[in-house]
Amino acid sequence: MTLDSNYLRGTMAAVLSILQHSACPENVEFHFLWSRFEPQVFFSIKSTFPYLKFKIYRFEANRVRGKISKSIRQALDQPLNYARIYLSDILPGYVKRVIYLDSDIVVVDDIAKLWEVDLEGKVLAAPEYCHANFTEYFTDLFWNDPVLSKTFEGRKPCYFNTGVMVMDVDQWREGKYTQKVEEWMAVQKQKRIYHLGSLPPFLLVLAGELKSVDHRWNQHGLGGDNLEGKCRSLHPGPISLLHWSGKGKPWLRLDSRKPCTVDHLWAPYDLYRPNIHHFEE
Repeated sequence: MTLDSNYLRGTMAAVLSILQHSACPENVEFHFLWSRFEPQVFFSIKSTFPYLKFKIYRFEANRVRGKISKSIRQALDQPLNYARIYLSDILPGYVKRVIYLDSDIVVVDDIAKLWEVDLEGKVLAAPEYCHANFTEYFTDLFWNDPVLSKTFEGRKPCYFNTGVMVMDVDQWREGKYTQKVEEWMAVQKQKRIYHLGSLPPFLLVLAGELKSVDHRWNQHGLGGDNLEGKCRSLHPGPISLLHWSGKGKPWLRLDSRKPCTVDHLWAPYDLYRPNIHHFEE
């Protein structure tokens, strides 16, 4: 997971939810990426979870700063949002497999079940959403280009969300996937082929090429869309992970006393202001 003071409240809730629902919490090791040393952030984690197994790594923002193109939401343009591309360069050699998680999630199942997914030789596993309109993630400029539009030929591309991914770290490194993603970011610098931040280059490289995981592991979109962040309800079916992707974050909506119904599913894991959350008439 990434770590910064703006999202620390979300990160702490996510960590708590993982530990609470894990059959063997002592087996869970956390790897945090931050763009600068923030003593208060470190102290918060250490004091809240004194027995937590964790390591923190510096993500050099300069690695990506010149490669980022402006997207539809400023939060998506932060360098740390791109750190997930560089996991194989940052994590120590003994880490062969890692689960990447966004900070706006809570896990309500044993994370070991996701960890144990059979990758079947693929570099990445994530829930796929094949009913989503895949074409809308890219611009007309992309689809009208005779070369670029052939990118997905021979694949069955589906949308997937990069906030929950299981990665074979060695295979990512050996397959030079970091460079492949960066190449698409360079294309975006030349001509605007997508609107969002770090997601579309992942889709360009890996859509249709990953191991699909049950949807229960990413009930996403609970933060609404990227522009207005309106309330959304849960999709039907079992849930193992709730994800407030989109503009609206549960801690901000709860603090404003204008929460969405789904935000009350996040509130029990809030370590900051757990006593003030209640339904407003």
